[in-house]
Amino acid sequence: MQGFIHDDFLLTTEPARRLYHEHAERMPIFDYHCHLSPAEIYENKQFSDIGEAWLAGDHYKWRVLRANAVPEEYVTGNASYRDKFDRFAAIMPGLIGNPIYHWSHLELKRFFGIDELLSSQTADSVWERANSKLQSPEGAARSLISESNVRALCTTDDPVDDLRYHRLLAEDDSFTTKVLPTFRPEKALDILSAGYPAYLQKLGAASGIYVRTLDDVKQALAARVEYFASCGCRLSDHSFGAPDFTVWDEGAAEEAMSKALAGEQLLDYEVAAYQSAIMDFLGGLYADKGFAMQLHIGAIRNLNTQRFRSIGVDIGCDSIGDTIPAASLAALLDRMAVRGKLPRTILYTLNAADNDKLIAAAGCFQDESTAGKIQFGSAWWFNDHFDGMTAQLKSLANIGVLSRFVGMLTDSRSFLSYPRHEYFRRVLCELVGGWIASGMAPADYDGIGKIIEDICFNNIWQYIGLE
Repeated sequence: MQGFIHDDFLLTTEPARRLYHEHAERMPIFDYHCHLSPAEIYENKQFSDIGEAWLAGDHYKWRVLRANAVPEEYVTGNASYRDKFDRFAAIMPGLIGNPIYHWSHLELKRFFGIDELLSSQTADSVWERANSKLQSPEGAARSLISESNVRALCTTDDPVDDLRYHRLLAEDDSFTTKVLPTFRPEKALDILSAGYPAYLQKLGAASGIYVRTLDDVKQALAARVEYFASCGCRLSDHSFGAPDFTVWDEGAAEEAMSKALAGEQLLDYEVAAYQSAIMDFLGGLYADKGFAMQLHIGAIRNLNTQRFRSIGVDIGCDSIGDTIPAASLAALLDRMAVRGKLPRTILYTLNAADNDKLIAAAGCFQDESTAGKIQFGSAWWFNDHFDGMTAQLKSLANIGVLSRFVGMLTDSRSFLSYPRHEYFRRVLCELVGGWIASGMAPADYDGIGKIIEDICFNNIWQYIGLE
């Protein structure tokens, strides 16, 4: 009798099975956007147990625990990891339909060879078997990465970071996976944050530039882009809600910065002017340095004030925000394109209502410099499930060019998250295989198989420019 996670999991047609087993399955992974700690990779972190590996920083799991009325002590509190794991195991049978149900069982199967369904009844067995590996050399961070056939990964790093561990990893011939930084200047753009003035001091210290004016911010960021490039950086990353990039007023941008440093309240117009000016400047830097620019759009953060005050950020209290106005995105891309400074760009949306809008906008700015220069990125965060991935792929195929897609990423803080690439590949092959089975696509397994391989790995490797 087959276990739940079997060889043909999610693959319901013969073409889907052929595409997956003959093409997708064998491709390596380039996890080009994640939140793993480079220090933990370099130091080869050893997890105490499956509770720590699964629950220490996974806000997806924290949300479903809270939804099952699990006390916060067993979510982000001081309960032991064994107690937290037991609470998670107890709610697992009720998570049918949530992607965590699939991801968790894929992880148990791939890393630990466990076919049992997780529940209160199997918690002891799963705990012991998973911990047996995690507490061995095969369960350390580097081994988990290598076992998953990860050729390269990109972490997410603040401009003030010294990138010490990236440099040490680059010099370490014993670990063959490339670990590259990503330039994420989010705090320099978050002019409404109470911590903005203090952050500018850190940026100034890291760059050697005293930061008091808008031009100082630009020059400090330029210095840090230069440093990141010297450490192998190929990507930037930005996260916004629904920004207004139609505003172009350098005077208002200067005024916004002066007010922020003085602790005064800013007008929406001034905030938009500041963000437009900085993003336009950064886009030019990225184009010059060959960085690809990632724009994550549509998140609204820290909705639960009480929980934010007591626990902090990134704890499962962010949500789907408003859609970005089409004119805003077009203004940003067009301003760069007019100057010949539009970098390769990957657009992600948290609001699925923007799928078609972003793909259509991307199509207006393609050019001969790079195939698929402006990308519609993978289904992000609250869209990162079977239906969301399928919708993203269908929209891209209908309005853009699916064969040029740069594929999947984990966006994860977990060393056990790599089966999400397998999950995506199965969804991709199920969709395209279904087209073959229904006669909507030819049974050209060599040609379509090559497209599958490109989406799984080759496209992103070439897009980022790795050798």
